[in-house]
Amino acid sequence: MRRMALRGIHHVQVNVTDVGRAVAFYESLGMAVRSDRPDVGSEGAWLDAGGQQLHLSKKESVPDGAGQHFALELDDLDAVLAALRARGIEANEPRSLGPGLGRQTVVRDPDGHPVELREPAEVLARG
Repeated sequence: MRRMALRGIHHVQVNVTDVGRAVAFYESLGMAVRSDRPDVGSEGAWLDAGGQQLHLSKKESVPDGAGQHFALELDDLDAVLAALRARGIEANEPRSLGPGLGRQTVVRDPDGHPVELREPAEVLARG
């Protein structure tokens, strides 16, 4: 059987209760709203997230994800955390993932979705 030629993750969809509030949060992480979202019959937004996309879809309620999350890789974790804290967003201090693995922390978006923020080891080595 021939293997599929997987090119990578195209997008992640996250259900949110307030699209504007969620967009503001993800823009603070460096994402930008895309203008090419078609009319899919519901409120939402598409954002550029580096080489991938984050799709937000409005729902009346968002159940607990029980461990579900996605991770963003950053060039300057300390600067991002400072900017989030300045906006009143709670963020724990990053923890080391071990020698050569970088560090990470988790923040929550306005609907409580965990978003892992990672800084790779090569960024730390340059610093």
